[in-house]
Amino acid sequence: MWTHRRPRGRDERTAPRDTTYGFLSLDEGAYFRSQVREAFAERGLEVTIHATEVSDSAGRHFALTDLAAVCHHDAGGRGRWPRVIRDHVDRVLRVADGPSPLDSLPHEELLTRLRPWVVTADVLTPDAAAPMAHTHARVVAPGLCEVLALDLPESVMPLTDEALSSLGDLVDLRRRALANLRALPLETHSILHGPDGIRFHVLTGESFFTSSRALTADQLTRDLTGHDLSPAGALLSMPNRYTLALSPITTAIPLLPTLDGMTAFTTANHTHAVGPVTPDVYWWHHGILTRLIHHHTGEPHLTRPAEFDLLLMRLTDDDAGERP
Repeated sequence: MWTHRRPRGRDERTAPRDTTYGFLSLDEGAYFRSQVREAFAERGLEVTIHATEVSDSAGRHFALTDLAAVCHHDAGGRGRWPRVIRDHVDRVLRVADGPSPLDSLPHEELLTRLRPWVVTADVLTPDAAAPMAHTHARVVAPGLCEVLALDLPESVMPLTDEALSSLGDLVDLRRRALANLRALPLETHSILHGPDGIRFHVLTGESFFTSSRALTADQLTRDLTGHDLSPAGALLSMPNRYTLALSPITTAIPLLPTLDGMTAFTTANHTHAVGPVTPDVYWWHHGILTRLIHHHTGEPHLTRPAEFDLLLMRLTDDDAGERP
């Protein structure tokens, strides 16, 4: 129900695994890296292969993790990897070698492309050259933060504090970014059903900011269901940047079975995903994300904050009052 089919032409899961990308076999990992090296060489660059990235003689670094996951999930199987890899290398080199959008785009277009981007904290790990580059980043949940970024045709550009200072006042920029996120069109919407009355909404798409719409769960609920979110809030998860799951909390839908179903869905769509965000599941209420399911040592654990236990008791009492 929650998993994907294995693409054709792939090694069996019992084959020895790649030490960095466990979703690839040892042979697939070697083939993937050889194709990456060839793709850069065909474009005049000799690169050094590292665990999760390559570097060139100019000191530039190009990440490989998402590309490996894209190859892993490609329905065409291993035979398509050379084309997928070369298209990716062409794209990252166009971005790397092209002019900075901050220099080439008009100010108003930069503001139009501004979005709040929810990412894991490690995405913004400072480097020695710019240890304080993203002090504007706001923590939205344990392990997750919101950084202001530009939504560009071929990439997403997280903005440094210095870049933001040239665009305007930070408070105004946050407000504009959130309004831009709210204005994005809805992508693919489906409703998943499971045993015991499990039912939740899933939004998927090609935007890097699909899961970031968790910041607008109130409006998103109206858009998906036609109804306002109740004061009880919603269950919500962001397994990868292209997927968001949401279940408004009502007495009509069993809360704990739905939480279990969303946990299974989120885990399945986070592991080995392109652009993974978090396998955890959250309670969205009054604009705050409270973590309910925390994956500790690889296993999901229910955190049961006191306020959530009170909500469970209220829902149980309301449900009992509604029964004849």
